[in-house]
Amino acid sequence: MSGESLKIKKRGEDGNRIISVRIKEDILHELDRIAEESNYSRNELINLILKYGIENLEIV
Repeated sequence: MSGESLKIKKRGEDGNRIISVRIKEDILHELDRIAEESNYSRNELINLILKYGIENLEIV
């Protein structure tokens, strides 16, 4: 062994938070379909879609 210690971050200190949301069944079905087709996880897709939505939102 090299003598270097293994460094890990405490759970929850990676910039991500766990939240609970309600989502319509048809939207969930579509997310799962897209996830399977694109090889992304549902979580990754939701984050991509939310980021895109926030960056392209216009309040009128």
